[in-house]
Amino acid sequence: MIPRLDAALIAQDDPETLDALRVAATQVGFATVYNTGISAQRVQDVIDAYAAFFGQPCDVKRSVDMAVTGANRGWGAAHSEKVDEKANADYKQVFDCGFSLPAGDARAALPVYAPNQWPSSPAGFQVQIEAYFSEACTVAAGILDGIAKAIDMPADYFEGAFDTPMALLRGNYYPARPAWATSRDFGIAEHTDYGCLTLLATDGSPGLEVRMPDGEWHAVQAPVGEFIINFGEMLESWTAGKIRATAHRVIGTNAERISVPLFFNPVYETNIAPLGSGEKVLAGDHLMKRFQETYVHLK
Repeated sequence: MIPRLDAALIAQDDPETLDALRVAATQVGFATVYNTGISAQRVQDVIDAYAAFFGQPCDVKRSVDMAVTGANRGWGAAHSEKVDEKANADYKQVFDCGFSLPAGDARAALPVYAPNQWPSSPAGFQVQIEAYFSEACTVAAGILDGIAKAIDMPADYFEGAFDTPMALLRGNYYPARPAWATSRDFGIAEHTDYGCLTLLATDGSPGLEVRMPDGEWHAVQAPVGEFIINFGEMLESWTAGKIRATAHRVIGTNAERISVPLFFNPVYETNIAPLGSGEKVLAGDHLMKRFQETYVHLK
């Protein structure tokens, strides 16, 4: 069973809620969360903004095409990513934006901190998405603090690690499953997320499937205004395997679907090797390697 958690109770260190969060993080790898302070209407407005962007002609979207800019910011057309080498490239479209570094920061040359690429239309798109990005990062940081308490990590374990996060906000557009799709074609194929915590808003439509501990695939969805959270490879490494990075996928249905994940990742220089191991694994090195394995234009 995938736990359903109250974000306000996480912030209040409610013992029962923290225990459910521990189960989610260490056994299932997924949970749903509500009462985050981000309203259902706010989420719907963001989904509508992405829908307006994706609904434009390809010629308009191509002005911020990642395959043209060479970064991992902006629009990714169908088949621009391949998360599973055993499957075909994913048939979804995406729009990515991320944390903006202070002026003059040399790290802006790195793909994980690349400058954002904003389209000229639809009107107000950049303002809407940037504001939501900030709100979602605040929620994700609060959940991470709760996780540290839930699994008995030092209370300040994540302190300073997210000051200039390699956070990425994505709009996913999944069209109806194409008639030509085969068993190797997915909206997004089976994968684990690369970073620490994913905070996923959806339009309420089904489509996401999670591989449960027994190996079976389980559908998971949440209404507009509630969020699905899961944990990535960095957090699994950082906690010496205590926290699970769980495989998931979207096969697709006969309906369109929009989802908005925030991939909340730490500062580039953060050491994500297990605490006390004496090893050094930079978060940025891990993320850049995974980007190069995924984005078709970076391969």
